[in-house]
Amino acid sequence: MGFGQAISYNLNNMTNFEGRAARPEFWWWILAVYIINFLISIVTGFGRGEFGVLGFIGLLISIVLTIATLAVGCRRLHDTGKSGWLQLLLLIPCIGVIILIVFWVQPGVAGDNAYGPPATA
Repeated sequence: MGFGQAISYNLNNMTNFEGRAARPEFWWWILAVYIINFLISIVTGFGRGEFGVLGFIGLLISIVLTIATLAVGCRRLHDTGKSGWLQLLLLIPCIGVIILIVFWVQPGVAGDNAYGPPATA
């Protein structure tokens, strides 16, 4: 799955927390989210302490991207045979995200697992 396909697929499945996601799908999505959030911060002036209509629109876009990122993160954990609830580790400062990155970079389980058939890359 390429960059454009990952964006399209994850936007269409932004509320789908079931199934599995391959590594390319997840990491291309993460790259896209970072790029989009960077552009939002430039356009809306988040760094200058201003918050107008553009800031509100940027906030809404960031919320939508966060929901979609949680969904693809859940599916990525499913691909490794782990529960999507492990994303609650993000609530632990510093250590939680490190643990999740380790889980997210692991290869997926070959064949079917409790979360469904293998994700197509």
